[in-house]
Amino acid sequence: MDLPLLEWLGKYTFPTEARFADTDFAAAVYQRNVARLVRNGTTTACYYASIHAAGTRALVDAVVRVGQRALVGKVCMDRNSPPYYIETTADSLADTESFVKSVLDLKNDLVLPIITPRFVPTCTAALMRGLGELAAKYDIHIQSHLSENVDEIELVRSLHPEQPSYSQVDDAFGLLKSKTILGHCVHLSPEEIDLMRTRGAAVAHCPSSNFSICSGVASVRNLMANEIKVGLGTDVAGGASPSMLDAIRQALTASKVTFLQHGTAPFSVLEGLYLATLGGAAAIGLQDCIGNFVAGKSFDALLIDTCVEDSPVDLFDSDTIEDIVSKFIILGDDRNITSVYVAGKCIHRPSRC
Repeated sequence: MDLPLLEWLGKYTFPTEARFADTDFAAAVYQRNVARLVRNGTTTACYYASIHAAGTRALVDAVVRVGQRALVGKVCMDRNSPPYYIETTADSLADTESFVKSVLDLKNDLVLPIITPRFVPTCTAALMRGLGELAAKYDIHIQSHLSENVDEIELVRSLHPEQPSYSQVDDAFGLLKSKTILGHCVHLSPEEIDLMRTRGAAVAHCPSSNFSICSGVASVRNLMANEIKVGLGTDVAGGASPSMLDAIRQALTASKVTFLQHGTAPFSVLEGLYLATLGGAAAIGLQDCIGNFVAGKSFDALLIDTCVEDSPVDLFDSDTIEDIVSKFIILGDDRNITSVYVAGKCIHRPSRC
């Protein structure tokens, strides 16, 4: 976590992702990663894989094997990438469509494909246009990164001087719509916020990553006041923890920073819980299926025990239910998660139970 975004990608991310050309390596890493996320209580995830179609299918296999709910995307990159980790435009589009078909053919209600241009700097106009067309053709979700870092924004401006903003580049190629989830969105202009609201696009707020590589602090309160859907992301490995509890805590801290900077009210603990649950469900368009315990929704849930052996949470006889929930969110960890359920099925139960 010692470099800003663009340098960090070049030094750490791209060399590591290039190794996922080895499908056995990819399968082993993905199996551990999915298990780790589920152990930490993530019932639904949006995954960025790598540019490798076979490796990305290995991620789908890992998700299906465990029973997690997920949107899985093959990353697309055809410019401004190292020679050892880049695709041609034609290969990227062909492999993406093949991957999309393979996931849809599973007819698994828990796993969906998601179109995944990494971000504008690594995708040519032809690739972005083609990916927008694929998303429309199959009526599927899109995920990408937007306005994470000021140097990134300047790079996009230099690559696309024909567009007045970063967001309008995505929009010009059909990538900004109601099924779009955009990571970060730290430095949006008021005009970009208006555009995102009009298109119905959502934000994945990733405060741990934003702090770690000094990208900035997103004003989530302002986004929500402007009717932008916002959910939380752990953004590993840009973020330091696979736990959504950590993401909530980081989001609470980020909201305090924006309070100190701009006077916007910081989030309460329960508002942080909303971002990690129903807020996230709304961001991916599944608010009618998951996100809370309203009758008729899928039973995606965690069973929490604040009194397990070696629990980091201490309770007192004066604690209310809200106190207990708040203590778990602020102090708890995977030791307190005794079962994880997706669609009514227990997909994780620690061996101690």
